[in-house]
Amino acid sequence: MEHDWLLYLAGFSIAFAVSMLMTPFAKKVAFKIKAIDYPKSRGLNKEPMPRIGGLAIFSGFLISVAVLSIFVEDFHTKQFFGFLTGGILIVILGIFDDIYELSPKIKFVVQVLVAIIVVSTGTRIDVMSWPFWQYLRPFNAIITMVWIIGLINAVNLIDGVDGLAAGVSSIASLCLMILCVISGSNLAVVLTAILAGSCLGFLPRNFSPAEIYMGDTGSTFLGYVLAVTSCIGVYKSYAVLSIVISILAVALPILDTLFAMIRRAINRKPLMSPDRGHLHHRLIDSGYSHKQAVVILYGLSLFSAIIAILIAIQNYQATIVVFIFFLILTLMMYVYKSRTQN
Repeated sequence: MEHDWLLYLAGFSIAFAVSMLMTPFAKKVAFKIKAIDYPKSRGLNKEPMPRIGGLAIFSGFLISVAVLSIFVEDFHTKQFFGFLTGGILIVILGIFDDIYELSPKIKFVVQVLVAIIVVSTGTRIDVMSWPFWQYLRPFNAIITMVWIIGLINAVNLIDGVDGLAAGVSSIASLCLMILCVISGSNLAVVLTAILAGSCLGFLPRNFSPAEIYMGDTGSTFLGYVLAVTSCIGVYKSYAVLSIVISILAVALPILDTLFAMIRRAINRKPLMSPDRGHLHHRLIDSGYSHKQAVVILYGLSLFSAIIAILIAIQNYQATIVVFIFFLILTLMMYVYKSRTQN
């Protein structure tokens, strides 16, 4: 399949420019509608921060899609309409949550509704392509819904320190874009390129020290787009490897969420209850600065993304070399940190 690289670059550039230009506007809107993140015990901000920056990300994404709809036939399908409808609902939910701090039950109900819309309009994980998994075919829809809802909340949970969610989502979307280029899914490539542009356009004002937070408006939308595009472009093409590749592409938010669920279950706390046990909190509490913690987590995301790509192109020797290099680098960082603290 031939890819229109000029189209992908145009989508990325439009989203980047619009997101960057809209971020100051989103900041003004946040103060006007009182979408403010006030300092709290488990939080890292010392003063009130506007937290509806996700509007800038969504604006960049939506305007880029609108412009490219002239050239992309896949933007006129029932499947894409379902994807876009779900995205709009997720953003509306995020706006209300950033203003009123909605209950987890209300958010979950809307997320289920969004997942149903996406599945009913043709986006599903096809387990029939996985060896010996044919008996799961009746559960295609449920598996897809769990993946979408899970990733929405996973990205939301890592949005706890300046620039983390935007940077990790940028890395994940670029990784998925490469994977979708390999698989030949034109629609998924365009969407991931646009998402990367939207995230990177917002990042300069969100990186430490942040001027604005993306809030649930942004983090849930990022998780939603990553989830759906992986269903369209990755799960459709790599058979059983798609499980490993998709998880590696977005490994950081998934692992952080799994650890949080296990931690809260052990401590007999509600699964959605907030705490300071996330990876970014642990790094900061162990002595790393905000910037250092974010850069370390960027590195982890980049490492898992590279491994996903190497597995997709079936370069297993390079995969082993990268993995060994990462282990050595991690050991060196640990030794350096231990010596500087003594």
